[in-house]
Amino acid sequence: MTVVFVVTIALLTVAAGCAIYRAERGPSMLDRTVALDVFTTTIVGAIALEAAYARRATTIPILVVMSLVAFVGSVTVARFAAVEREEEGRIELPPAQGDVDDADDAGLAAADAAVEAPEGGER
Repeated sequence: MTVVFVVTIALLTVAAGCAIYRAERGPSMLDRTVALDVFTTTIVGAIALEAAYARRATTIPILVVMSLVAFVGSVTVARFAAVEREEEGRIELPPAQGDVDDADDAGLAAADAAVEAPEGGER
């Protein structure tokens, strides 16, 4: 049991470190939000592991509260990000669908012409 506990704590520590690194380096606000959500989940996992190892059920309310805070925080940031104006530029958006090069446009035009041509070759 002790070996499993030590290995699991080591993996949770690595996961928390990676999440903090992503929160610091993340190019957008949403990357940082996901990283902090992963970090909070890792902390909840570590507390649950300690509770299981020590055979205590008194930490369950702490786990519930931390999970709810993480959930409400993530939903709040996602809701804030959904109404952000494009001019503010805090969130990195994918390129618009109209941003394709001319080679793609020519290929799409040929594909559209092939679809529009009636069967049997008659026009």
